[in-house]
Amino acid sequence: MNPASRDIAAESLLAFWAEAGVDAMLLDEPFDRIEAGKIAPIRLPEKPVAAPIAARAAPAAGPDVSAAVAEAKRLAAGAPDLEALKAAIEAFDGCPLKFEGAARQSVFYRGSVTAPLMVIGEGPGQEEDIQGQPFVGRAGQLLDRMLAAAGLTDQVFITNSVFWRPPGNRNPSPGEQMVCAPFLERAIELLKPRMLLLVGGPASKAMLKREEGILSLRGRWFEWKSADGAIELPAMPTLHPAFLLRQPGAKKKAWSDLLTLTERLNRPERP
Repeated sequence: MNPASRDIAAESLLAFWAEAGVDAMLLDEPFDRIEAGKIAPIRLPEKPVAAPIAARAAPAAGPDVSAAVAEAKRLAAGAPDLEALKAAIEAFDGCPLKFEGAARQSVFYRGSVTAPLMVIGEGPGQEEDIQGQPFVGRAGQLLDRMLAAAGLTDQVFITNSVFWRPPGNRNPSPGEQMVCAPFLERAIELLKPRMLLLVGGPASKAMLKREEGILSLRGRWFEWKSADGAIELPAMPTLHPAFLLRQPGAKKKAWSDLLTLTERLNRPERP
């Protein structure tokens, strides 16, 4: 190829490279244009890793009743008789029922202070709150008729597991029963009954520390023990008269419970 032809070929090649984008023959550092021409893969933004789910917080504990129980024990222990115990209950501010708006006054007991049988219900209702005595409404009137039919009218001391009316006549809570328990236990110490009749599920479960329903507990003998273990008494759970008013067919069961208790109560003591 003559020089003129080489020059023409070189110019044509340079023009081709220029059109292809070549702007330098040599660079200071090697540069891989083939690799550089590759399209980088599209990266989607990474989803933030969710933080570990925190362990579910434990349910908020109920109010601490230890101080209220301690105060109830102190007041109860200082009562030398049932009237002094009644005054101690009236002065006690540790049960929240006293301040929830339903209770006008405390309701402690009615009946004989020398009774061999203590009847324990769950809590006062509206009529009991008005009169200041337990079991004086329709349910109490039915209870009185049953006790009279069993010959027990003058042999009972009637009280409840709490001494203030719960709002809406609801069942008392275990915490409410707990802060009233020292007064109830002191009443048992002062009265010295021979046995207990536990009326209704809330009272039966609180006194016996059992979880079964009243239909399972009723008609069976249990042993109630004081907190210090110094007192132990036979206890019979039975159906609440308010339940009997709603379910008259269950009266036979309650009557059977009462007859069983009366037979044992009237049984001559062994010498």
